[in-house]
Amino acid sequence: MSQIPSHVDTLIHADWVIPVVPRGTVLEGYSLGLTDDHISALLPRDETTAITADEVLELPGHALLPGLVNTHGHAAMSLLRGYADDLPLMPWLEQHIWPAEGAHVDAGFVADGTALAIAEMVRSGTTTFSDMYFFPDTCAATAQRLGLRCQITFPVLDFPTAWARNADEYISKGLRLRDETKHLDLVNIAFGPHAPYTVSTDNLLRVATLAAELDAGIQIHLHETRGEVLQAVEADGARPLDTLNEIGLLGPRTQCVHMTDLGDQDIETLAKSGASVVHCPQSNMKLASGAAPVKKLLEAGVNLALGTDSAASNNDLNMFGEMQSAAFLAKLSSEDATALTAADALYMATLGGARAMGLDDKIGSLETGKQADVIAVDLSGPECQPLYNPLSQLVYACNGSQVRHSWVAGSQLLRDRHLTRIDLPELLARAKDWRIKIEMIQQA
Repeated sequence: MSQIPSHVDTLIHADWVIPVVPRGTVLEGYSLGLTDDHISALLPRDETTAITADEVLELPGHALLPGLVNTHGHAAMSLLRGYADDLPLMPWLEQHIWPAEGAHVDAGFVADGTALAIAEMVRSGTTTFSDMYFFPDTCAATAQRLGLRCQITFPVLDFPTAWARNADEYISKGLRLRDETKHLDLVNIAFGPHAPYTVSTDNLLRVATLAAELDAGIQIHLHETRGEVLQAVEADGARPLDTLNEIGLLGPRTQCVHMTDLGDQDIETLAKSGASVVHCPQSNMKLASGAAPVKKLLEAGVNLALGTDSAASNNDLNMFGEMQSAAFLAKLSSEDATALTAADALYMATLGGARAMGLDDKIGSLETGKQADVIAVDLSGPECQPLYNPLSQLVYACNGSQVRHSWVAGSQLLRDRHLTRIDLPELLARAKDWRIKIEMIQQA
C-alpha cells in the first residue's frame, strides 16, 4: 500500500473512480490526488482528511477515469472532414484524398489541422493520440505546445509527397525527428510505414531492422480490406501478415491497424508475435472495409486498442463513440451479446492503447505513480439517468460532451468544458479559411 501524502497539488472528490485495473472495477466514494505530473493518491474520501491541497475539486455526479487513448489517426486531416464522403476505400483515397493532399498539404495545413483535432480530442476525453501524417515534426511541436500526449509515427512511403521524395528520405527525416524530440516529455516517435501496398518489402525490412535496433514502435495499416489481401496473394503468393512476419516486422512493438480480414491462422500468428491490433470500427464501417474479429482476437490473447482513424473517414475523433461502436459491432458481427463488454471496450480505449504504444507503465490506468492523465465525466445529466452502472453508462450512454475536466501530466487542459490552451474562436476561423481555400481550388 502506497504512503498517503500530506500535501497534493490537486485533490479531486468524485462519486466514482474507474481505475481500469482491475478490469471492470468501480470505486465509489474515492478521491484522487495529483502532484506535479503524476497521481500521488487514490484512496477513500474519508481517508483524505489529513491531506492539504493547493486546489480541491468537488465533483458530485462525476466519474474519474484515465484519459482515453486514440491509438490511430491522421490529425491534420480534420481539415478534410466531410470532403469526400460515402465512397469505398480505394476510390476515396486515389480519386479524392490523395489529390487534395497533393494540392494543399504543407506545414501550415498540418499545424492548423492538428490544433483543430486536438481541440476536438480534448473536449471528448482523449489525453493521448497516435498520429501518422506528413510533416510529423509540425504535429509533434503542436501537440507539445498544446499539452496533449502523443505518439508520432513518421510516414514511410515509396513515392514522393510534400514531405519527402522516397523511402530513404522519409526514414532519414523521421530518425532526425526522433533525435530532436528525445527531450520532449509528451512526444514519443515510432515508425509509420503506411501499408504493404505502398511500401516495398525491402523497405519494410529496413524499417523492421531499424525499429529492432532502436527498440522503437511500428504502426502500419494492415489487412484493411479483403481486396487488399487478395491482391497481395495474387501478386506475391502470400498474405501481407505472413510477409511481415517472415521479415521480422511483427513483434510486441508492432501496431497493426484495421485488420478486418483475418483467418484463424492470422490470429494465431498475431498472438504468437505479441503484436497489437488497433481497431477502428467507425471508419471501417463508413468505408465498408469490414470488421475486425474482435471476439476471436480477445479469446486468442491479442492486445486490442481503439482508434478513430481520420476525421476525413470517420468523421469525428470522439473515442466515446468509438467505444460504443466497437462494442456494438463486435456483438453484431459475432452474433454474441457478450462478445465485447463495456469494461473490455473501456480497457481497449485506455490501457490497451497504452500497451500497444509501449506506454502502459505511464498511462492507461489510474494508479499511484502513473502520469496524471485523468478525465472527469459528468454522469448527472438526463442521458445518463437512472444510473445503475457508471461503467456501462460511460460506454453505452455518453457521447463525449459529458467530459467536464481533463488533465495531462497534471496540467489541466479542460476546465469545466473550457479549453485552457486553445483560443477556440480563432482556431475555428482558421479552419473556415482552409475550407474556403480548398473549395476554391476544387471548383477551379
